[in-house]
Amino acid sequence: MQIKPARVPAELLLGLTDSHLALVPELRTHIHNQVVQPLLALRSSARAAGFSLQVASSYRSFERQLFIWNAKVGGQRPVLDNDGQPINLKELSDIEKVHAILRWSALPGSSRHHWGTDLDIYESSSIAADYCVQLTQEECAGAGPFAAFHRWLGDAIATGNSFGFYRPYAADKGGVAPEPWHISYAPLAQVYARQRTEALLRQQLEACDIALKACILEHLPELFSRYVSVLEGVGSEE
Repeated sequence: MQIKPARVPAELLLGLTDSHLALVPELRTHIHNQVVQPLLALRSSARAAGFSLQVASSYRSFERQLFIWNAKVGGQRPVLDNDGQPINLKELSDIEKVHAILRWSALPGSSRHHWGTDLDIYESSSIAADYCVQLTQEECAGAGPFAAFHRWLGDAIATGNSFGFYRPYAADKGGVAPEPWHISYAPLAQVYARQRTEALLRQQLEACDIALKACILEHLPELFSRYVSVLEGVGSEE
């Protein structure tokens, strides 16, 4: 008989609590307390291969994601196209704006960073101290400063030597753009992904002051399918 995973609190799934987090002083970041040791093991493995793994971003609260979303809609933060060039949102319809933002930024309540299981990482030994990390495709491939590190990471994931981490945005599935720098701790994140539902997200979005709310709620089934559930092959089961 298959045992169902324990129900994860909605507050954790939606980024409304940080009670599950622990500080990792070596990396100056907070992550899920069950991810600390796997992350340190991955860091040690990277060091043995000649790389210095660093964290650019980890846990992000609902409120922080909401701030980012509203700032992008309002023009205080740039919205980029597939080539990394700024988009003029004034030329787009509301639903076109939503799709443009979702290409690189999650809806508040749907970000995997809410869980503390997902991190954006880079490699510091290949850059100068004053280098400004952008987290772009160009940095991670070809002659980019992080290319060798990401080749190593890809091999580690492919051979099962990544201590449970994988790349949820490794491939372009027509929703979120590929992000080789984004890693996720599968033993927890895949459980959380299956319990984060469209209904739960809708309830939270209805209760918050999010820009383009009417458009988002009208198209939420499509948005949830394209940008959220497609990653794990899970949907809106209760």
